[in-house]
Amino acid sequence: MTKADIVNEISKQTGIDKVSVLVTVEKFMESVKDALAEGENVYLRGFGSFIVKTRSQKTARNISKNETIIIPEHNIPAFKPAKAFMEMVKKD
Repeated sequence: MTKADIVNEISKQTGIDKVSVLVTVEKFMESVKDALAEGENVYLRGFGSFIVKTRSQKTARNISKNETIIIPEHNIPAFKPAKAFMEMVKKD
């Protein structure tokens, strides 16, 4: 399902025009991205949490140059689904 599919589905179910739904969805995604960029987690009860995970430093190899490189500690965005959401998906 794409963003356009989501917008179409919400528009069809609510009767709100697609342009307004698209703006709302885009602003929601922008708010989540901004919060994660600032290190804040976003909790949506019954759906899940968008969280910032810290990956620790690790050693890797560049096989084309045959040298060892160090990847520094860094943050990545992650999603952790709510229990009810997980159970709903597991049923299938």
